[in-house]
Amino acid sequence: MSAEADLLKEVPLFQLLDDNERTDLAAQLDVVNFPGGHTIFNYGEPGDSMYVISSGEVEVFFKNDTGERIVLEVATRGDFFGELSMLDNGTRTASVLATEDTQTLRLGRTDLEKFLRLRPQAAMDLLAAITRRHRVTVERLRHTATRNVNVETEDKRTVVQKSADWIAEFAGSIPFLLIHVAVFAFWLTVNWIHVPGISQFDPYPFGFLTLAVSLEAIFLSVFVLLSQNRQAAKDRVHADIEYDINLKAELEIAHLHEKLDRLTGDVLVSLDRVHRLLPHNGSPDAASETGTKRPPL
Repeated sequence: MSAEADLLKEVPLFQLLDDNERTDLAAQLDVVNFPGGHTIFNYGEPGDSMYVISSGEVEVFFKNDTGERIVLEVATRGDFFGELSMLDNGTRTASVLATEDTQTLRLGRTDLEKFLRLRPQAAMDLLAAITRRHRVTVERLRHTATRNVNVETEDKRTVVQKSADWIAEFAGSIPFLLIHVAVFAFWLTVNWIHVPGISQFDPYPFGFLTLAVSLEAIFLSVFVLLSQNRQAAKDRVHADIEYDINLKAELEIAHLHEKLDRLTGDVLVSLDRVHRLLPHNGSPDAASETGTKRPPL
């Protein structure tokens, strides 16, 4: 039995295969080693294979829009990763980092089809792993969506807070001013000038009016302060949301830069390989061989 088949025998996912089946499957697999700290693949990269860990440990993670690093799973011996992009021929949905020296078995789509024909029950293991990671992702993302500042503040107000907001809003309105002008004008007219049929209930120096205005100012100032405190808390929530949005935009730009840097590096490597394969036509001998004429001196 080959060394690859022996490795398959040690991985729980392949333990139900017999020796012949493991030998046939091992002939289609590649043993890939990753040193500790090495990024196996990044989010968004194309992928056509999954990996089964025979030894070592890896982290399956991604970064949300606020830059938080969310670890979906810490995979160890017998676990597998990279199955989603292999199944739907899409890009990688997460990044994988080898936290220590790791040995893996790389399984392609054709190899997986062959393996599932040998052991159909393994499909349930794949579905269970996908469901577990999806559940973790949904739970983590539940708390990272952009919040609505009005929903965050308005729905949590008590009756006193709603009353304070209404009084403070009404106190700064034109109807509030007109009502006070009318009341003061009537009060001063009746108590300053003798109006037939109406007795002067608060003659000069209008002590009762002074008391009423003072009490109104005290209570009104309390309601206004309550409303201002709530508005300050609302502004803090609004500032936090704006910070999250700005941070998301900054991180998206950083992600674009990372992708462009990787793409530029891949293009430069490819151009260097093409350049090495092409004949060098810059020497005088190459010029004479190709029949080009030198310009007259």
